[in-house]
Amino acid sequence: MKTIQHAYNLPMKFAGLLLAAIVGSALCCCGQQLSPPNSITITTKKLPKASLWNRYSFQLQAAGGSTPYHWRVVEGSLPRGIRIQDDGTLEGELEQQTQTDFTLTAIDRMGKHQFRKFALATETPLMTDWSHKAQVNGLRIDGSIKVSNTTGRDFDLTFVVLAVNDIGRATAIGYQHFSLKQNTKDMEIPFGDTLSFGNYVVNVDVVGEESQSNMIFRSRLVSEKEVIAQGP
Repeated sequence: MKTIQHAYNLPMKFAGLLLAAIVGSALCCCGQQLSPPNSITITTKKLPKASLWNRYSFQLQAAGGSTPYHWRVVEGSLPRGIRIQDDGTLEGELEQQTQTDFTLTAIDRMGKHQFRKFALATETPLMTDWSHKAQVNGLRIDGSIKVSNTTGRDFDLTFVVLAVNDIGRATAIGYQHFSLKQNTKDMEIPFGDTLSFGNYVVNVDVVGEESQSNMIFRSRLVSEKEVIAQGP
């Protein structure tokens, strides 16, 4: 009888433990647990770049804890012209190029918080790249570049292209001077001319002047060596 009784009691004990586990799991799944809310997490990983003299506005994001969140700078400082609102909105207008590091905190209504370090950088104001790389075309060297003004103000732009031979003699094969309007993206500027035979390296120099701030921005592109086998 003892052996039979033991055989029946053992499964009943495990059945009770199993029932308790099921009930506990159901309460957790239904959100009825009495444990405190999750800690707060800043979900924004990186800030988008700002551009000079253009309005900047970006909403920081967080999760967990108890809303609403309140945002503060706790280390370092924001770039001049940029401020942070209590709700985590970064806004303002940059007046100069910068790469600024600072630490922010997000605090929920229960006082829970998290810190995160950020960097806010300025877009390159004057950007250039090859549209069509310099290349020999018969007795000519031709090509084009694309230029962008990422700022909120116009530039007085000067564009000069020189083909420099092996002995350092430079020949102008491109020149323009005009107003590059604010927020212009990938404007194409061609260049090219006929040259004597020889080896050439093409140097493209672009200078943008902004009169209100007296700032000058420069960019240069240099080609690989180009060979004109015979002259005109």
